Amino acid sequence: MQAVHKPLYMEFVACLRNARKAKRLSQRALGKLLRKPQSYVAKVETCERRLDLIETAEWCLALQVSLDSVLPVKLRSLLLKSKRSRSKQLTSEDSDV
Repeated sequence: MQAVHKPLYMEFVACLRNARKAKRLSQRALGKLLRKPQSYVAKVETCERRLDLIETAEWCLALQVSLDSVLPVKLRSLLLKSKRSRSKQLTSEDSDV
């Protein structure tokens, strides 16, 4: 039985798969870079296995991509808005001093 995953996680996995394919790497080749078997890559890409944060960072390093480039669009935009908001807060706090 396949686990039910949130749409954002499924989009995240699709971004990882697309990044692998854009680098023209097979699952086997990525597995070698990660020092894991091809089946590990396949299970992640079919959502049979979830990645934690450290594993995600390892994938990004192996694929030579940034973490934000594999995040779902919705999360990326929320992070960007949050970053802008914090930047505005810091700017206004600096002017208050």
